[in-house]
Amino acid sequence: MKTRHLGSPSVIVIGGGIAGIAAARALHDASFQVVLLESRERIGGRTCTDYSFGFPVDLGASWLHGVCKENPLAPLIGRLGLPLYRTSGDNSVLYDHDLESYALYDKDGNQVPQELVSQVGETFEIILEETNKVREEFTEDSSIHRALSIVFERNPKLRLEGLAHNVLQWYLCRMEGWFAADADTISLKCWDKEVLLPGGHGLMVRGYQPVLNTLAKGLHICLGHRVKKITRRTNGVKVTVENGRTFFADAAIVAVPLGVLKSNTISFEPRLPEWKEEAIADLGIGIENKIALHFDKVFWPNVEFLGVVAETSYGCSYFLNLHKATGHPVLVYMPAGQLARDIEKMSDEAAASFAFMQLKKILPDASDPIQYLVSHWGTDVNTLGSYSNDKVGKPHELYDKLRIPVDNLFFAGEATSTDYPGSVHGAYSTGLMAAEECRMRVLERYGELDLFQPVMGEDSSASVPLLISRM
Repeated sequence: MKTRHLGSPSVIVIGGGIAGIAAARALHDASFQVVLLESRERIGGRTCTDYSFGFPVDLGASWLHGVCKENPLAPLIGRLGLPLYRTSGDNSVLYDHDLESYALYDKDGNQVPQELVSQVGETFEIILEETNKVREEFTEDSSIHRALSIVFERNPKLRLEGLAHNVLQWYLCRMEGWFAADADTISLKCWDKEVLLPGGHGLMVRGYQPVLNTLAKGLHICLGHRVKKITRRTNGVKVTVENGRTFFADAAIVAVPLGVLKSNTISFEPRLPEWKEEAIADLGIGIENKIALHFDKVFWPNVEFLGVVAETSYGCSYFLNLHKATGHPVLVYMPAGQLARDIEKMSDEAAASFAFMQLKKILPDASDPIQYLVSHWGTDVNTLGSYSNDKVGKPHELYDKLRIPVDNLFFAGEATSTDYPGSVHGAYSTGLMAAEECRMRVLERYGELDLFQPVMGEDSSASVPLLISRM
């Protein structure tokens, strides 16, 4: 790829997750010469649909958060006719699910009465409202964990005892899952800054792969190309991959995960400005993993989620029942934070047995799984974390700082989305945004700005309805 193509500007996109693919698609459609470099042997990044059970299972992102026409992914999903299974009709503190579709158990396998689960849920809402008062009183930020301690000191009756206390810990465990972080690292000032789109949460019944395949069609994608160095020059960029091969273009879009930027495995020459390096260092990255257990038959209740309550949030468990959404006998165990880190140290076999042991506590007659799949988002060198979050004491504006271009380098990915961090639609929209900024900047330099139509917003109408099922 030469630096200059007369009348045909060129861009290198680094990272083949949803943000990188969206950016490459938009620029390709705007007649740019685009090459996409991806370190893995597959596209998708943290969207990863696995077919080894004989049907699709998402080991990464699996929800569309906000089933509504305002969601930038809605038109595409609607056009493809992909069914969604709605696991929540609202945006309560439980985030991606409804209470009616729960079965919670104690460690002895006794089901927790639904009435108690609802009552504790209401108490949890009150506790979070009380943490708002703590937030307003102190100028210094603190963790959600610290704020909860203050709330309990002031309102001992909110502390809860016995089984109710354990159910409360389970709610906290789910909150930690949403941020992929432990309560002692979640920022009190920023935990609710994210914008939740209306329409609840829809599970992608056929996985995210069809969306990626559609966006990637016809693009020039180089798999197994791990970028080691990005050099900014006055007339373009030079990108060097691990095997020494170099690529030249007018501009580059960096759409690699935050964890990879933090690891400094990609060197920038000249160095990135200090404000950009600080944004990379100061944004948090969490871990949530999935252990999918495939059984030969269904032996569990017909609910969307199974949970085990315990004295601490670390001891609580959470299983997604894929059978209700997809008809396949699969339960997905979803550990987050420190628990996920500890499980990542185990072999896949040990991790699957650990998940199965949690299940045996509540369903002693559970039959052994016939297959299992285990994700390792924290230790996988291509991600080094699941998704971004706000660190205690750091400003929410860091997402925006991570997004701001540096010369002819543009940045995209979920960690550059101020409103929708950690989500697929957030990553997708930052890819479109980076493509548009890049297009404008490059064409300005070519003096051809007025010849091109904008790449964004050409298809914002959700002409085809989303296929929602509650089965």
